Amino acid sequence: MGLIVFLFSLLGWAAIPIGIALVVVHVWMIVDAIRREEWMWLVFLLLFPVVNTILYFFLIYRGGAGVTSGFELPGQHRRARIAELEKQIHLLDKAHHHLELADIRLRQGKYKLAEESYLRALEREPQDIDARAHYGQCLLRLDRATEARTYLAAVCAENPKHDYGYSLMAFAEACAALGDADGALAIWEQVVAQHSYARARTQLAELLATKGQTERARKLAEEVLFEDKHAPRYQQQAEKPWVKRAQKLLSRLGK
Repeated sequence: MGLIVFLFSLLGWAAIPIGIALVVVHVWMIVDAIRREEWMWLVFLLLFPVVNTILYFFLIYRGGAGVTSGFELPGQHRRARIAELEKQIHLLDKAHHHLELADIRLRQGKYKLAEESYLRALEREPQDIDARAHYGQCLLRLDRATEARTYLAAVCAENPKHDYGYSLMAFAEACAALGDADGALAIWEQVVAQHSYARARTQLAELLATKGQTERARKLAEEVLFEDKHAPRYQQQAEKPWVKRAQKLLSRLGK
């Protein structure tokens, strides 16, 4: 019955020009809910389309994790800040403005645009550790792991605690992408000794499992799932990809 009501409501919306736009947005939110595996929201969107389309857009689509989910840098961004930065760059052309804009583009998943801004920042401040580290992360997402490892290795040698361990995690991922499992394993151990990120523990567990250390791998994966149950909503959303990978690993190992 709910599905029939939903279909008729869509037909009613489409009868007016603004209704067409509402239908497009509604379908868009449904697709996004499926992609994010937000099954409860999907039910609400199907049963009560108008109100929940608006709520989903602002609470989940705009407020939830974006396309870099599981890999993001710390912090948030706003569209107004992008416009403000573009004006400041036009007037002042400072390295830190280019860097902040690049970081926003990286979080948005616009990696080529991010790379352009990182290079402009590095032209103006070649030794800026944040610019070098974040550019390395950008290169990693552009599938240029060799270049990424060069930047990230230098940053982590200079400051192993840079960006609260995010640079170390990217360094480990660059090593893994290049087939250096032992190097990645050593770095993940270093991260896990200092932080409790699901991103680190899940990937360390996966590596340990490939080396036959199944008991420790299982323990790490179980820790990820346990802490996820008690984590705040925003953290659960950000770490969802790693929690799912931990669940798959436990299924393979046998609980």
